[in-house]
Amino acid sequence: MASTIDGTTGIDKIQDNATVSGTGGFTIPSGTTAQRPGSPSTGVLRYNTTESSYETYDGTEWIKIDTQSYPYAADFLVLAGGGGSSRTDYFGGGGGGGGLRTSYGATSGGGASAESQISLVPDTTYTITVGAGGAGAGETYALGVNGSNSSITGGAATSITSLGGGGGNVNNTGLPGLSGGCGGGGSGDYLTSDIDVATPGAGTSGQGYAGGYGDTANANGYAGGGGGGTASVGVNTVNGSGTGGNGGNALSVSITGSAVYYGAGGGAGGGYYGTGIEGTGGTGWSSSANTGSGGSAHSTPTNTNGKSGVVILRVPTAKYSGTTTGSPTVTTSGSDTIMKFTSSGTYTA
Repeated sequence: MASTIDGTTGIDKIQDNATVSGTGGFTIPSGTTAQRPGSPSTGVLRYNTTESSYETYDGTEWIKIDTQSYPYAADFLVLAGGGGSSRTDYFGGGGGGGGLRTSYGATSGGGASAESQISLVPDTTYTITVGAGGAGAGETYALGVNGSNSSITGGAATSITSLGGGGGNVNNTGLPGLSGGCGGGGSGDYLTSDIDVATPGAGTSGQGYAGGYGDTANANGYAGGGGGGTASVGVNTVNGSGTGGNGGNALSVSITGSAVYYGAGGGAGGGYYGTGIEGTGGTGWSSSANTGSGGSAHSTPTNTNGKSGVVILRVPTAKYSGTTTGSPTVTTSGSDTIMKFTSSGTYTA
């Protein structure tokens, strides 16, 4: 049975340390700013309907009681920029795909289990950084450049960073690819018969795989190894074939509501008999922006550049604030709202 105490009962004090039992709620007085008590006592508590806030009188003035909403869980995908490949012909290594971290689905990059969701605190602004792809070497004898990192940061505990893909190498002594989220492919080598000299760059645990080994001296020429992908290692060139290794495969994630591939490794250059292509999930030698694919060594220099990354947040629609910068693409799937950032911006939870 519910009991009501108001100004008409003659009861103006409840005994100290009183206990109110039950599983419901306890309703306190409410009213507009104009309806505040004229001579309130220190510690008086009420709900101000004008300000939509609880307030108390501190002996001098009315002050707002902070009633911040509870944090809520969100899924994420953070994909860094892919690494650039090295020289477009002969023995250049493919660029590694951008590192991938995600909480959605069963698997994250590099074969790791999907991570835990992040906790977003209402009224906190989270900074979204989308990494650019690394520059490729084009027709020059130079290293591909690592891609840039992508991240989500904000509040006291949120920091999710994926590393840019490693650049592919090129050198006639078989230099290694660069390490990164996914590793760059090792270069071909015509001065030694030891394939282990042409080592690939390493991937990062929980983000991506290593690149492939480059070729060694042989009658048919020499070639680089493919860049590592988020779902598999870059392919070694077949020793003696003169054909560049294919890139490692990209990981398919359905955080946007449909399956999309992220982070294919770039294909490597071949000495005489063609070049490798991107791993599954890429599109040959010319993946589009925001796929995190590594650059592929090919006869078209512009395709040696790595591709930019992407950051995706998936939150309950009931909690979505609608406050963003950076113009993310906003869609819904079931009871969730998805923000896809293709350039840097912010989300205020």
